[in-house]
Amino acid sequence: MLTRRIDGDDSRRVPDYLIVEEPMSIRLDGELVATTMRTPGDDFELAVGFCVTEGVLADAPVRTIRYCGEGPASEGAYNDVTVDTGGLAPPPTPRLGPASSSCGVCGTVAIGDLLERLRPLEAAPFDVEVLALMADRIDGQALFTTTGAVHAAVAFDRTGEPLLLREDIGRHNAVDKVVGRLQMDGRLPAGDLGLWVSGRASFEMAQKAWAAGFACLIAVSGPSALAVETARVANLQLAGFARGDRFNLYTGD
Repeated sequence: MLTRRIDGDDSRRVPDYLIVEEPMSIRLDGELVATTMRTPGDDFELAVGFCVTEGVLADAPVRTIRYCGEGPASEGAYNDVTVDTGGLAPPPTPRLGPASSSCGVCGTVAIGDLLERLRPLEAAPFDVEVLALMADRIDGQALFTTTGAVHAAVAFDRTGEPLLLREDIGRHNAVDKVVGRLQMDGRLPAGDLGLWVSGRASFEMAQKAWAAGFACLIAVSGPSALAVETARVANLQLAGFARGDRFNLYTGD
């Protein structure tokens, strides 16, 4: 589209690229679990990752993932995905409202609730020298380069090598896409991997990293107090303000 760019006294029409944001319904064995606002693409990964990080799979195996609806997927604009376990997963409890692109569960799940389904992690923390390298090793954010309006999540190994990058208008969706890919590849729990995220380290980022079994969570911006407490209980290494070779280490020192 064309937009009017104003720069001091200069005003001109220039082309601009906008990121797409559309709702997607996530179902487990055909039952609605949630609707999230996301950037289309990697939808199957997003659906699987959401089911993993929200605990609705309950360790049931994923048999198939497909677009669903009354007619062809194209008629539903590919906005309805079901994860099928053959009925092995417990019946899900639907989320009452849609998850926006800026927030997911919004801290409605308490640490005590997480402890009922998650054990503290046993993975060793990353070397701080490796974490200091991460800001300069994250590359390939094509959607952000084009639009400046998306977040990214990256799984990296213990040498600091980025292995998997996903982008989305929602931070939580980008993480779920990474988690979903790892689950589909049989690489969870991710005790040998770290998770880098753009933006802040919220409670939800810590919760999702814990659920996926990552040893470390490192964020470009700062963490919330609840995220730090969650990371401490989870034995999850947490770093924030990771820019250049500088960062703050909150847990896992």
